[in-house]
Amino acid sequence: MTHLRKTLGISRRTFLAGASAGLAAPAILTRTRAYAANPVIKIGHVSPRTGPLAGFAEADDYVLAGIRQALAGGIENNGKTYQVEIISKDSQSNPNRAAEVASELLLGEEVDLIVAASTPDTTNPVSDQAELNEVPCITTDCPWQPYFFGRNGDPQTGFDYTYHFFWGLEDVINAFLDLWQQSGVAKTVGGLFPNDADGNAWGDEIHGFPPALAGEGYALTDPGRYQPLTDDFSSQISAFKEAGCDIITGNMIPPDFATFWAQSAQQGFTPKVVTIGKALLFPSVIESLGDRGDGLTSEIWWSPNHPFSSSLTGVSSKELADGYMAASGRPWTQPIGFKHALFEVATDVIRRSADLEDPNAILEAIQKTKLSTVVGPVDWSNGPVRNVTKTPLVAGQWQKGPNGFDLVITANRSAPFIATTGELKLLS
Repeated sequence: MTHLRKTLGISRRTFLAGASAGLAAPAILTRTRAYAANPVIKIGHVSPRTGPLAGFAEADDYVLAGIRQALAGGIENNGKTYQVEIISKDSQSNPNRAAEVASELLLGEEVDLIVAASTPDTTNPVSDQAELNEVPCITTDCPWQPYFFGRNGDPQTGFDYTYHFFWGLEDVINAFLDLWQQSGVAKTVGGLFPNDADGNAWGDEIHGFPPALAGEGYALTDPGRYQPLTDDFSSQISAFKEAGCDIITGNMIPPDFATFWAQSAQQGFTPKVVTIGKALLFPSVIESLGDRGDGLTSEIWWSPNHPFSSSLTGVSSKELADGYMAASGRPWTQPIGFKHALFEVATDVIRRSADLEDPNAILEAIQKTKLSTVVGPVDWSNGPVRNVTKTPLVAGQWQKGPNGFDLVITANRSAPFIATTGELKLLS
């Protein structure tokens, strides 16, 4: 039945209305009375708990527990208290699975609002399902271009039900350039762009890294798209060595970077700066590389040093990170802030909605959001395209100290209100 509805383009609202017409009147009345006596707002959540993107969801249990505790007393809306039910599902790092569980949440659980995070492999299929079924959706943890253009978005019209907050390729390019210009190395860059939504966006000849680097005088060697989970980067390494690349950049999943970095050592390739998106975000990945993790660089979306606090709980960025470390015994990770902020925004939207039984009222509340969150301001009236608002971005380096690896902010030109915490060093 679900497949048939997708094929015919029937929205959830249309399907449920038609289905309800065929139900016996007592069944409808029973559901209405139960809802009135104990109003509940349902939030669906999709995240890659398992698979190669699982690092993005490492802190999910901690974040969700904190959100559920903060909302245990319900949310006030129009003089009524609504209990909040959060239903979280694992995308398994697979876009097809992400679409499947999103459909389960939208059509089976009948959630009122759906949120998702962590790369276009999660955000895009979930958003597409929400758009199809006319259910408000908020996503994050994906550069806005792969999210928007990866879904064939038109800047003139945008989307109706799906909204996103994060930074864009222009921001990560500026952050990387700021970092590289500090290094003093030759402007020779090797690009590692996988054949997936992120890699194709980062390597795009019009909107991605190539034109931006050329404009700043950098020579980019791009050997072409590689397949994710490849086991041989010999051709890329050979091309980079031949071109004399001092800098390596790209966007990779952790297993691919581990393979590339091990083979680089085996083949005697020693770049001076390695700045990789996605793969180098997580302490667990850096720790797994041992001493060869020291000095690797990446973008920094959020850290304990970001000067923001939660609109929901009042905790600062540092307090949120410290709480996770105390509860888990693990280092903080960047997605903590954005997973928390997803529910800050969702809570704010629910509080302000004129009618929680009307998806369009929830949608209007999303559109009018002006909220200071633990990752910075979220305001969809101010974005590069409709449906998108941006958050600040800096860059930095993993540096090994007596207590293990620390992610140091070394480049903040685009967001000077986020203080640097150290200086860049070249790879040894």
